[in-house]
Amino acid sequence: MSTSTTAGAPQAPAAGRKVTPTGRLILPADADRADWLTARRNGIGSSDVPAILGLIEQNPPLKVYYDKLGYDVDDAGEAAYWGTVNEENVARRWAMQNRSVIRRVGLVAHQDHPHWMTTLDRRVTECPLDSHEQAPCALEIKTRSAFKSAQWHAGAPDDVTAQVLWQIAVNGYEHMHYAVLIGGNEYHQGTIRADQYADVIDDITTAVDRFWFEHVKAEVPPEPAGNGEALTKLFRRLHPTRSGAVDVDMHADALDALLAYNRHQREESAARKAKNAAKARMVAALGEAQEARLGGERAYSLEPTNAAPRVDLGLLAERWPDAYEACVTPNPTERISIAPQYKGGI
Repeated sequence: MSTSTTAGAPQAPAAGRKVTPTGRLILPADADRADWLTARRNGIGSSDVPAILGLIEQNPPLKVYYDKLGYDVDDAGEAAYWGTVNEENVARRWAMQNRSVIRRVGLVAHQDHPHWMTTLDRRVTECPLDSHEQAPCALEIKTRSAFKSAQWHAGAPDDVTAQVLWQIAVNGYEHMHYAVLIGGNEYHQGTIRADQYADVIDDITTAVDRFWFEHVKAEVPPEPAGNGEALTKLFRRLHPTRSGAVDVDMHADALDALLAYNRHQREESAARKAKNAAKARMVAALGEAQEARLGGERAYSLEPTNAAPRVDLGLLAERWPDAYEACVTPNPTERISIAPQYKGGI
């Protein structure tokens, strides 16, 4: 078998043509990125599914909602860039190791559910499984940080499994393969089979349909949920400048959130003070020693740390303005400022 991913590749199929058991091509793999970004807003893609299910802390469902409505919320960074750069190398490794043939496809939508979409990384034209398991299938390609290595030791993590199961549902596959490059030098691969996740696939399609029709099509945003910092970052991108005021007298959720924020802020402050007091007592108990023992065994010790050096930015700007301009990047953030009369609650 050939292991090439491009040599002798057939002409790209035309849009609208059936390219998988239940999938029709919307855009080919070489389509302009701007066209792809526009087209994918007409449905839910595989990268949207883990966010809708709440499996990605930094990508809340609300972000998917605003993306589908056409707002600019794409903040993909270096990780996304290197994932794209390394995709072909990982694909070739999988094809060579499995003596298989793979092809690029593009954006695909389910023939009966047009809002079910996915961009297949590669379609497998010669499945490497045993003859009784061979069937139309595809390959999902990932690159991950070395810090994520442990997540892959027992197979694909939940967010990737959800993505692959969605691709299986969209394309009518019985199974799909995945390959991941971790930290630039650790490779894993595996296979996910539909019959082992039948109930999960039903749950995923139900959740996606509900999100699409009850939120996106109805233009009703989902409740803010997930990581608070990620949500704050999303709203900062949606509203880079703010002015004026909004009346929240009748906004029960805002009032409840204000009470909760006050309560947690007081608890956080009390916990921080208690922690610092406990630390002082522990250090005092050490005397001149570095280590404290209980029953002859080390209980705790006072260890030096390599904390980041403090930089006097004002002095740097005054004496070396060129260096300041070259090295210091503004990092605007927001903080909640509660009016004094509401700090103790309402």
